[in-house]
Amino acid sequence: MSGRAVAPTDAEVRGLFDEWNAALATGDPAAVDALYTADAVLLPTVAPGVLDTSAERTAYFGAFLANRPTGVIDESVVRDLGDGFASNTGLYTFTLGATGDVVHARFTFVYEEIGGEWKIIEHHSSREPVAP
Repeated sequence: MSGRAVAPTDAEVRGLFDEWNAALATGDPAAVDALYTADAVLLPTVAPGVLDTSAERTAYFGAFLANRPTGVIDESVVRDLGDGFASNTGLYTFTLGATGDVVHARFTFVYEEIGGEWKIIEHHSSREPVAP
């Protein structure tokens, strides 16, 4: 645990999504995975399973990045969880540049500050259900 003395600002936590989205834009799955801790858990949007190794996440992002995704947060709630942990939960939309398809999804990112750097420790993303 980091024992951070000062709580992160909303802008700081929201900016972590921008860093993640910029990593997607590189097209490099290793660049995206570098934002996660080695044992981070990813529940991906467009694939089954619980991905909790770098190899699994990198393989997933390799396939996902082939679609050239660009994400935008539509709505979110940031929480300071204390002691160097924070979360960002809400709705985001991906436009897949390869096909033009649009994917509406729900997300939760949980971050831990490690050595002055924020890392993703949990990431859940699932398609947003269509209202009945």
